[in-house]
Amino acid sequence: MEDDEKVEVEGQEFVPSALASNDEEARAEKPSVPLHRKANTEKSEAKPRSIPPPGAGQKIYEIDPTLLGFREHIDYRYAQYKRMREEIDKYEGGLEVFSRGYEKLGFTRSETGISYREWAPGAKSAALIGDFNNWNPNADIMSQNEFGVWEVFLPNEADGSPPIPHGSRLKIRMETPSGIKDSIPAWIKFSVQAPGEIPYNGIYYDPPEEEKYVFKHPQPKRPNSLRIYESHVGMSSTEPIINTYANFRDDVLPRIKRLGYNAVQIMAIQEHSYYASFGYHVTNFFAPSSRFGTPDDLKSLIDRAHELGLLVLMDIVHSHASNNVLDGLNMFDGTDAHYFHSGSKGHHWLWDSRLFNYGSWEVLRFLLSNARWWLEEYKFDGFRFDGVTSMMYTHHGLQVAFTGNYNEYFGYATDIEAVVYLMLVNDMIHGLYPDAVTIGEDVSGMPTFCLPVQDGGLGFDYRLHMAVADKWIELLKKRDEDWKMGDIIHTLTNRRWLEKCVAYAESHDQALVGDKTLAFWLMDKDMYDFMALDRPSTPLIDRGIALHKMIRLITMGLGGEGYLNFMGNEFGHPEWIDFPRGDQRLPNGTVIPGNNFSYDKCRRRFDLGDADYLRYNGMQEFDRGMQHLEAKYDFMTSEHQYISRKDEGDMMIVFERGNLVFVFNFHWNNSYFDYRVGCLKPGKYKIVLDSDDPLFGGFNRLNHNAEYFSTEGWYDDRPRSFLVYSPSRTAVVYALVEGEQKAVDKSEPVENFETVEEAAEPVEEAESLEKS
Repeated sequence: MEDDEKVEVEGQEFVPSALASNDEEARAEKPSVPLHRKANTEKSEAKPRSIPPPGAGQKIYEIDPTLLGFREHIDYRYAQYKRMREEIDKYEGGLEVFSRGYEKLGFTRSETGISYREWAPGAKSAALIGDFNNWNPNADIMSQNEFGVWEVFLPNEADGSPPIPHGSRLKIRMETPSGIKDSIPAWIKFSVQAPGEIPYNGIYYDPPEEEKYVFKHPQPKRPNSLRIYESHVGMSSTEPIINTYANFRDDVLPRIKRLGYNAVQIMAIQEHSYYASFGYHVTNFFAPSSRFGTPDDLKSLIDRAHELGLLVLMDIVHSHASNNVLDGLNMFDGTDAHYFHSGSKGHHWLWDSRLFNYGSWEVLRFLLSNARWWLEEYKFDGFRFDGVTSMMYTHHGLQVAFTGNYNEYFGYATDIEAVVYLMLVNDMIHGLYPDAVTIGEDVSGMPTFCLPVQDGGLGFDYRLHMAVADKWIELLKKRDEDWKMGDIIHTLTNRRWLEKCVAYAESHDQALVGDKTLAFWLMDKDMYDFMALDRPSTPLIDRGIALHKMIRLITMGLGGEGYLNFMGNEFGHPEWIDFPRGDQRLPNGTVIPGNNFSYDKCRRRFDLGDADYLRYNGMQEFDRGMQHLEAKYDFMTSEHQYISRKDEGDMMIVFERGNLVFVFNFHWNNSYFDYRVGCLKPGKYKIVLDSDDPLFGGFNRLNHNAEYFSTEGWYDDRPRSFLVYSPSRTAVVYALVEGEQKAVDKSEPVENFETVEEAAEPVEEAESLEKS
């Protein structure tokens, strides 16, 4: 192992808690609670929660014997994780207590007043300033303990009212090595940018009890398979505005439910001063973005989602932080190495952001508590952890092409401290919230990523299958005849045994300005003029709509145990996402033109998908049919999966998942009568999803009343088979009709030819079906 890395990690062993000196005081003072929360001990007593102790960490070698060649590295990694658990037990009373840092740091209220604590070891002096004391830096001066934690207690007013009124603006003023600095408290629960002002202000958010939102609906149980609708509250309006939590709750959530998704993943929740960062340059980690409403508005949104049976996942950013000095954590106490590594190690050169020091005790407290805060206070059902590849490697995955060689994962480039943090946060989440879901955005393919921490893994439930979207873009740059069926199959199924994946054909990444969505790759400028049903189509439009449906279905069918779609892409949303921005002048003098701060491309035109006179509607209805099919048959999590055909000449793919048989014809021109497809189970099959259905913008070449009876005899390594009509550029799903599994003997006529011929509705092959 890398020596300097080992020394840095082991240096934590003798670091006691920065809050240790407050323990006796804490036991003596009146009970306090963090803002937004009621002091309610009944809940914790009724449902005691604990985090299991570390396991042996050895089962991963049984699952993947290749790991034995890297045992020294992996065992060292697990030993560091166990040691951190032991030290947290010793100095903090356990991970459960350690992850409740918000009960000590930041603002906490007791019966007698308000305490404010802030870890800022680099500051020489500190004072709390705000509306409540007329921004007087001499009014509420803070004292510092030996661990760098500053503290001030403000007693209640004479009439018993709180010393800081709800809604007051406030900051901490510090004398630092870099000069006098006013900062938003690191643990602030709400921050707002006043109209006409550039900096944000921290907000003391503590509404009267009668105004606080009270959750009414239980959180749904984790479903077998995840069908995730990735969304952004601000751009979820059809109008060129910043939308609100309330409008998203009332307008978008019912849409998500109707479409058949069972989870909504919300981006840009953590406060970020730069809107165009898509929420990934976080400034205030404990504060929900004030652009969209209040914390109570967000709670109402989540509660409504739970009422609809939807899980709510948060896109959480712990991989980096905004370099904003005014509003965020950067140079918080005037030093470069406060929450982050110092020097170049603490800067992400591509993202222009700061990188956390995961070896710091207080950084661990901050991040672990942050994850728990969103689960505890807002009832989120889990997280999509952003940028995990950047965390796990000192090169951050930049200018590195991962080939799958295990030396790329277990060597000097691995950031052990960050990996240990990921193990700790997954331990905490799954121990205290057993139904919570964690998804990691990792492009590297790190082995053990989705295996339990006690077995030696990192503990994520799912990995985002990021290679799939890249593969589709690669194929769309080629001619249709150059597509390889085996290449598609390999990309979709190339994932580690026992490690679950969330697959997607495209996400928000492909929708951003500078990139292109699948629909735009497929149909380009024709989308502007030929999407109305009362106008003739074009070969490009017909090809695009057909392939758009096929790509999404085969991605869901083979790509993983979960599926994700970014809002609007289900109906082929035209154009791109472009946040409002002005001209940007680079240091070299180059000017990047802005868009005059326009919101026109920063919205979602749901009205296009809903309009039954536009071709977008058929694409939306197909996506809806696809989601409801999975909801009925649970095929993404079925243990039975078999790919029986990948024919490069016919451009056909046939596979089974559960009791369903999927038949894809990627040929641009050829349709096949009496095409034999293999199957496992005997009986009668019927069409349950057809991309050629006119409801989905298809050409109605199949009869959905037709029945397909299996015949005995091996075909494509399957014990049985049946005949189908497979039109060009279609995807059709056949389901075994339960209770009618009657096999047809070989001596009987092969299939029911009348039925097969009925299935082929003769239509004149549209010009659009020719190669385009």
